[in-house]
Formats: sequence, structure tokens, C-alpha cells
Amino acid sequence: MKRFWSDVAVHASDGTHAVTLDGKPVRTPGRLPLAVPHALLADAIADEWRAVEGEIDPRAMPLTGLANAAIERIAPAPGPFADGLARYAESDLLYYRAVDPPELVARQEAAWNPLLDWARGRYDVHFETTSGVMPTPQPRETVERLAAAVIARDAYELAALSPIVTVTGSLILGLAVLEGAADPETVWQAARIDEDWQIELWGEDPLATAATAAHRADFDAGVRMLDLVS
Repeated sequence: MKRFWSDVAVHASDGTHAVTLDGKPVRTPGRLPLAVPHALLADAIADEWRAVEGEIDPRAMPLTGLANAAIERIAPAPGPFADGLARYAESDLLYYRAVDPPELVARQEAAWNPLLDWARGRYDVHFETTSGVMPTPQPRETVERLAAAVIARDAYELAALSPIVTVTGSLILGLAVLEGAADPETVWQAARIDEDWQIELWGEDPLATAATAAHRADFDAGVRMLDLVS
């Protein structure tokens, strides 16, 4: 679809903020109005539509995409969506440590241990960590309490949290960003330790570099949406 509108605006009504094109409401793929309860988010989405030149590129409109997901997929049934994110508590990235070399082991410990310590204190839980990749069951109470922390969030927070958790492979990292326990750059670097180590050893791979850039864009979109709805 090519740009067909001249004016982009936000109209507030009944506690929601709807984005309009030439006075007509923008709609989600399922034809629901793109109306959100957060004024700052609505303004940011409107800016994405104002920035369109020529054809619409969904990759350049990540907040629109996340809002669409919140409205269509999450708000009608937040429980199943939250459960999908909560399952990362069973196999979080931070549980699985390298056996060697010592330099990599030390990097993981320095970046990951403080975040696990924060989560232990914040949620009163215990974690089982392991060296290697064999699955290590976590205490039932740990999984339940981390799941409860996710399920308590609204549709827009869940939409924002989703790319952070899925890109990093860590619910703990996602919750650390959500609750302001770690800044996003620290979290991103923590999630990248293994990949960055491989790059240092073997060099850059163009396909992997392109994939990383796409993942970083998704991560940043989730972080920005959290800022706008918190």
C-alpha cells in the first residue's frame, strides 16, 4: 500500500486515543480501530504514520505492529499470551553456563549473576543453574511466581515485553527491563555474550549480522513501548 493520506492526527475520546488519517480511523489488520489508552503511545504511532514516504513498510512502524497485537491478539485473551512468555521461566538463558573457556565463564558470571540475584530478591525465588545445555528443571514455586509477575501486566505491557523476552531468550532479562532493574543496553549486552564471544573467535558472518540488526530493532521497539505505556 502506498501513502494516500495528507494529515495524521490523534483524537481522544472515552479514555482512548485513536490515530486517524485525514479524519478516518486507522484500523488494525482485523479492522478494529487503532485506539490505545496511552496518549504518548498514540502520539508515537502517529509519528510512524507521518514518517511514511511512498509505500508502507511495516518494519519501519514497530509501535503500530505492537499496538495491533495488543488490541487484536492479547487484550481479548491475555492469559494464554502471558502463559507463553511465562514459559521462558522454565528454560531461561541465564540458567545455562559455559563449561569453558574461563574467559567466557567469567563474562557470563559477571553479567548474569547480578541479574539472577536481583530476581531472587525481587520475587523470593530460587534458581537452578547448570554448566552445559541439558535441561535443568526449576522449582515449581519459581516458575509460578515469575509467571504471576507476567500475568499481572496489561495487554500493552505484554505486547512490549514479548520481543524483549523472545529476542533475548530470557524472562528474567525482560522483567529487569520492565521493572527498571537494569538499563536496556546492559540487558542487550548480557543477552549477547555467547554470540559476541563467537564473533571474537571466528569473525562476523553477514547473515548473522543482519539477523542481529533485526533482533535489535525488535528489542528496541519493545523497550520504547514500555517507556510509553509505563
